[in-house]
Amino acid sequence: MAIAPLIATFAGISKGVTWAVLPVFMSGFGPFCILVASFFSKKAYWKLTKFDYVCGLFSALALVLWLVTKEANVAIIFAIIADGLAAAPTLKKAWTNPETESVVQYSAGLVSALTSFTAINLWVFPEYAFPVYLVVMDILLIFSVCAKRIFANRFLFHK
Repeated sequence: MAIAPLIATFAGISKGVTWAVLPVFMSGFGPFCILVASFFSKKAYWKLTKFDYVCGLFSALALVLWLVTKEANVAIIFAIIADGLAAAPTLKKAWTNPETESVVQYSAGLVSALTSFTAINLWVFPEYAFPVYLVVMDILLIFSVCAKRIFANRFLFHK
């Protein structure tokens, strides 16, 4: 989930987006730092499943298709698709095992994404597309982590 936001950042910059790309950049830089740190942590644990590989394959395909088009708006669309596909395993994990995720990190991501809207100069696709996607994804992740707690005494999770 690190590469797509960084590609969207550079595509946005190529279209003249300025400060509004900073939260988009950070949404890629943060996971990149976590990935690097996981190589140095003895407690880090990864277990890739077939679903992870399929999502990764589609993410890579979306990025390759963008490289073929060489158009910044298309790059942003494919970066959103690629990031959404790369986020799918995390979304699934947040839903099935919410105790393994932190609502704080997704809340911070939501606040960061929302700050993009204060820096938008023109309401054009390169400036708002990825921030809108980030807001939606962070809300989905927060809901996934909190759903069992919210509905614990309701009909959805009652035995």
